[in-house]
Amino acid sequence: MMTQMNWYALYVKSRHEFVVSNELRRKGIDTFLPSIPKLNQWKDRKKQVEVPLFPSYLFVSIAPESEAFMNVIKTRGAVKFISLVSGHPTPVSPEEIESLKMVLAGGEHVDIYPHVQEGMPVRVRNGVFRGARGILKQKHHGQHVFLVNIELLGRSVAVKMCAEDVEAA
Repeated sequence: MMTQMNWYALYVKSRHEFVVSNELRRKGIDTFLPSIPKLNQWKDRKKQVEVPLFPSYLFVSIAPESEAFMNVIKTRGAVKFISLVSGHPTPVSPEEIESLKMVLAGGEHVDIYPHVQEGMPVRVRNGVFRGARGILKQKHHGQHVFLVNIELLGRSVAVKMCAEDVEAA
C-alpha cells in the first residue's frame, strides 16, 4: 500500500529558498518553489533574476509521518512547517498547489499581493513615494490605487502602485 503524500508549506531562513529546495531534492523529496523573474538594479547594472514568489517559503510533498517531517527539518536552512492548529503541520490543498503551478506556467506577469484589503491604511515601501501613508482604494490589473486623503479639503490624490511596493501600515 502506497502512503499518501501531502503538500506542506515550509518556512526557511531568509534567502535560503533555492538552497533548501535543492538540498531536499537531493534527498529525494519533491519540492515546489514558486518563483518569478524580476529585474534587479544595482548602481552599475541591471540583471534579470529568479526570485521566490513567497520569500522564505517553499512547498514540500511528503507523507504525513514524523520521520518525513524530521528529514525535512534537519535540512540546512529549513526552519519550521506552517501549522494552524497545535503545532501539527497543516497540509496545503493540492488544488491550490496545482492552481499556482498553472498560473506560473501561463507565462503572464504575476504580482505578489501583500495581505491588504480595500480601505486599509497602507504605507509605500519602495520608490519615490517611500514612507508615504494613505488608504488602499482598490486592486486593479496588478496594481493598487493608493490614495492620500486630505480630509479637511474633502479631496484625495490617487497614484497607481505596484502591489509589492505597498504594505499594511
